[in-house]
Amino acid sequence: MRRPDVAAFFDPRTFSIQYVVSDPQTKACAIIDPVLDFDEKSGSMTTHNADVLLDHIRDQDLRLHWILDTHPHADHLSAAAYLRERTGAPTAIGSRVTDVQKIWSKIYNWPDFPVDGSQWDRLFFDGDTFSIGNIEVGVMYSPGHTLASITYTAGDAVFVHDTVFMPDSGTARADFRGGSARSLWSSIQDILTLPGDTRVFVGHDYQPDGRPPLWESTVERQRAENIHVAHCACADEFVALREARDRTLPMPKLILHALQVNINGGRLPEPEANGLRYLKLPIGAFQGSVWS
Repeated sequence: MRRPDVAAFFDPRTFSIQYVVSDPQTKACAIIDPVLDFDEKSGSMTTHNADVLLDHIRDQDLRLHWILDTHPHADHLSAAAYLRERTGAPTAIGSRVTDVQKIWSKIYNWPDFPVDGSQWDRLFFDGDTFSIGNIEVGVMYSPGHTLASITYTAGDAVFVHDTVFMPDSGTARADFRGGSARSLWSSIQDILTLPGDTRVFVGHDYQPDGRPPLWESTVERQRAENIHVAHCACADEFVALREARDRTLPMPKLILHALQVNINGGRLPEPEANGLRYLKLPIGAFQGSVWS
């Protein structure tokens, strides 16, 4: 089995991990889940994270073939559109992004918003394959965290983002609209059928107990050590554990900022007459508050 080179880039503000995955033979590469830097307090935005990825690609003499997202993120803005503009590389995401677009276009009251996934160059379906150089990449539909979540398998590596985290952190939440703890359990079981030495690369690390950030484990370690999976004998046990945990979690601080950008392929709103761009924040779309 081919072994891609994987370079990880941790963003401490959003606890996100971005990846450059490359074929050492051909120097072809893909970016997975790039972050666009946004400060919700000031409204300022930079491309620092994305530019670090481009610097790495240049320094390693790689050729960018794909800009990939695993799902529409709720905790950061995607840099996919910026990177496409800079490089011309095609963007892609799972085909069920259209379901998420339908949910969120109603929340934002965008009746004319295209909910057909046309904001990306390619939509992947379960079982699709494509290539990064000589490395074949497979697509697994992995719903649960969102309706649109997918997993990328590339040689001996698998990129799961918000499905499982590092073993000491467990699994992703499943209480967003369209999420399902039962579906998440099923998706995790599919991932855990991969060979035990498969490298598992996660999309977030929240550094429990203040440890340094980590992002790589193996399927074998996840089976044996994941705190939300290893000790659950069945789906019912996992659903009870996951739903109880989710009831204690506040909404991500950037969810209302991020989804309007991310269901649009990472594109920002068009500038208004004064040259500024404006995000739209619905009032009362979700109940509860971070103060309770």
